[in-house]
Amino acid sequence: MLQIKDWIKSQFARGSLEAKSSAFKSLFPKTVKLDRVATGFQFTEGPIWCAAEKCLLFSDIPANKIYKLNRDRQVTIFREPSGNANGLTQDRQGRLIACEHGTRRVTRTEKDGSITVLAEKFQGKKLNSPNDVVVKNDSAIYFTDPPYGIQPEQQEQPIQGVYRLSPDGSQLTVVADDFDKPNGLAFSPDEQRLYIDDSERRHIRVFDVQPDGTLTNSRIFHDMKSNQPGLPDGMKIDREGHLYCTGAGGVWVFDPDGHHLGTILTPEVPTNCAWGDDDRQTLYITAGTSVYQIRVNIPGIPRMRDEG
Repeated sequence: MLQIKDWIKSQFARGSLEAKSSAFKSLFPKTVKLDRVATGFQFTEGPIWCAAEKCLLFSDIPANKIYKLNRDRQVTIFREPSGNANGLTQDRQGRLIACEHGTRRVTRTEKDGSITVLAEKFQGKKLNSPNDVVVKNDSAIYFTDPPYGIQPEQQEQPIQGVYRLSPDGSQLTVVADDFDKPNGLAFSPDEQRLYIDDSERRHIRVFDVQPDGTLTNSRIFHDMKSNQPGLPDGMKIDREGHLYCTGAGGVWVFDPDGHHLGTILTPEVPTNCAWGDDDRQTLYITAGTSVYQIRVNIPGIPRMRDEG
């Protein structure tokens, strides 16, 4: 017979839901479980579902690779070297946008496999180490630039900024300059708000997005301080505005008003997440050496609004 501590350990190893409100469990099927779909990596990050190929791309930062996971759970290398790619997304044309942690740049992988550099300097100085990225419906690219991938003496930028690259790619501007360690970011379903977490301060902030793409009215969405290992990192939003943010203990889920509804407990410290499968009702989670998945009741918002 299992001792109580062994039972708790076995439950945590499988992953489970830790509800903090009655609304939390309604977000998941009754028979929901967290499945590990791939493992054996060094440090997984940046998952993105590619609808056209029905596969998940994700980064292994120290391995300097981007992997491809298909529906049969077969893993192949998509790109090597990857520039120690971290956060990934796609543009309207389905081209991969990558924050290259090691080469300190944001790139686009063209259909023929060639690499186009979108951003690597601001005002003549190298970026820190671009971390995570989102594409707005007008094709503007927003990315965070903490110094995680460099030594202090390598930093040329005076800030840990959040940047916006104009839709035509001609203008790079700073939209937020008062973060300690800006990391994950996500738009609300109507793109009127942008959520950005600060891993150092362990909180999520939310901004109003102006018609010209600038950010105003910064305020704290939720303080995610915890004694458990893990920091606010990657995040995604569903069609009803629930925010899923990786953090201490697992993936924290919030309602649009910032109330913590509960946590998807994960066996390894999570780093990022992405909606996937044809119905966008599978949440893929990168965590430590593995990739996990869990089914949800409310679909994630399409990456680009013309996907349906």
